[in-house]
Amino acid sequence: MFLTSSNIRVYLAMGITDMRKSIDGLSILVSEHLELDPFSGHLFVFCNRKRNMIKILYWDRNGFCLWHKRLEKHFFKWPTSKEEIMTIEKRELTWLMDGLNIHQKEAHNSLKYSTLY
Repeated sequence: MFLTSSNIRVYLAMGITDMRKSIDGLSILVSEHLELDPFSGHLFVFCNRKRNMIKILYWDRNGFCLWHKRLEKHFFKWPTSKEEIMTIEKRELTWLMDGLNIHQKEAHNSLKYSTLY
């Protein structure tokens, strides 16, 4: 799917989004409101007021893709923040889609090294 590339970033649009918006409306929101490049190939994730719907917008080589998931029962554990946008890791997006909190206390932290020994 869209999580295979290693350089893809995941941006959560904080707050609520009108889920009547489709590709054009969401790409304008990314460009003008969030001031990010909708053509970057990164994932832009939006959630509705009820927290039972998520849309993910991304550019794939020659066109926009819109991925939409609606839960019939339950809710997404959408995080809260005073910022307009939150950057998360791909594994955190997977947790969010699985109904988990993106801040897993027992998950291993990412390590980044520049040299060996």
